[in-house]
Amino acid sequence: MTFEHLGIDTQLTQELQNYNIKTPTQIQEKTIPLLLTGQDLIARSETGSGKTLCFALPILGKILSGKGVQSLIIVPTRELAKQIALEFQKFSRNKNIRTICVYGGTSLSNQITLLRRADIVVGTPGRLLDLMRRRNLDLSKIQSVVLDEADRMLDMGFIHDIETILQATPKTRQTMFFSATVPEEIIHLGRKFLSHPASVNVLPERTKEVLAQFYYTLRRNEKISYLVHSLKKEQIQLALIFCKTKHFTKTLARELSQNGIKAASLNGNMSQSQRERTIQDFKEGRFTTLVATDVAARGLHIDNVSHVYNFELPMDLDSYTHRIGRTARAGKEGKAISLVAEHEYDILQRITGFYKEKIKRLEKEDYPLLKVSIQDRPHFNRSRGRFSHRNNAEQSLQRFARYNS
Repeated sequence: MTFEHLGIDTQLTQELQNYNIKTPTQIQEKTIPLLLTGQDLIARSETGSGKTLCFALPILGKILSGKGVQSLIIVPTRELAKQIALEFQKFSRNKNIRTICVYGGTSLSNQITLLRRADIVVGTPGRLLDLMRRRNLDLSKIQSVVLDEADRMLDMGFIHDIETILQATPKTRQTMFFSATVPEEIIHLGRKFLSHPASVNVLPERTKEVLAQFYYTLRRNEKISYLVHSLKKEQIQLALIFCKTKHFTKTLARELSQNGIKAASLNGNMSQSQRERTIQDFKEGRFTTLVATDVAARGLHIDNVSHVYNFELPMDLDSYTHRIGRTARAGKEGKAISLVAEHEYDILQRITGFYKEKIKRLEKEDYPLLKVSIQDRPHFNRSRGRFSHRNNAEQSLQRFARYNS
C-alpha cells in the first residue's frame, strides 16, 4: 500500500518521499480514505502511530490559499501545537498554504498579525477562545476541525472551551477526533458535534512487542536511592521520569544531579523559552534524564526515549498509558519502570488488572542507600483519624498479593 493508492495527490506524495516517508502506517491506511470523502471521524490510536499525517494530508489536499482560515486543529499543549504546525508547513511548502500556531505564554499581537493571512490554524483551546472573543479569529469559513489528543484536553478541563469553539464553526464542517483513549466524555462530545462519524480503532501492537513494563515495590524513602541505582544500571539513552507536582520535579532533578545523573526538570512554572530550551537540550542529549509532570510532558514527541520511570504513579489508568507511550516509539524498544510505595498499591492494582501479564513485578537488587534531603512524609490514616508513618510495607504488599491472586 502506498499513499498514492490511498488517494493522496502527486504533489503531496512527492513531499513525503523527500522525507523518505513511503509506506502508510496502519492508522493512516484506515483513516485517510475516509477523511478524503469528507466523513466525520473518531479515531483511537496511540501516540507515535503517525496520526498527524492522517488529518494533515487530506486537509492540505483541500485547502485553497488566501481564502481565510479554513481548517482548525485544536491541541492540549503548546509543544504539540508547534510540532503539528511544523508538519503542516513542511509538507505544504510548495502549495503556498500558510499554517500558523497560536498558544498562550507568548505575544498575542504577533499571533494576531499572522492570523490575517492564515489558511490553517493550530492552537490550544484557551488562546483560540481568547482570539475569538477579541474578534481576531474568524471561524465562519472553517471546512474542517481536528481535536488531537482529545482525551488529554478533557482531562485538562478544556471541555467547555472546546464546545464554545465548535459551536462557532459552520455546521457543514468536517470534524475529526483523534485520541489515545475514548472515554465516555468523548463519545458524548461526538454525539453532540459529529455527524454520523466513522470509528477507527488501532490497537497498540507495538506495546506488546517492544515495550516492556516492570514495577518494583519499595518503601517510600528508598525510591530516590533505587532510582539512582536503576538509572546507572540500565543502558539509558534518554530517560523520562514522571512526578505529580511541579515543585517535586525540581527537587528530584537536583537530587539526581547531586548523585551523578545528568538531569533537568520540566514543569508548568517555566517560561515558554525555558521549556523549549530544556526540551531541545534533552533531545540533543545534553542531559540524559528529564523529570516532568504529566501536564508538562503532554505533547512531547521524542523518539529516543529508551526509559520511562513512574517515580510516583498517576491517579488514573489513562495517564499511565499516556506516560508509557513516551517510549518504545517508531518501533524502537523501550522500558517503563514504576517505583511503587505501599500507599500506591490501590493504583497499581488497577494498572496490573488492566495490563495483566504485560507488567511484571521485579525483585529489587542490592543497592546503596543514599543520603538525600527528601524525607519520608507522614500519611493521614483516615480510618484511625491520625497521621502515621508508613512502616508496614510488607503487610500492605501481602494484602495486595492476596487480592491479585
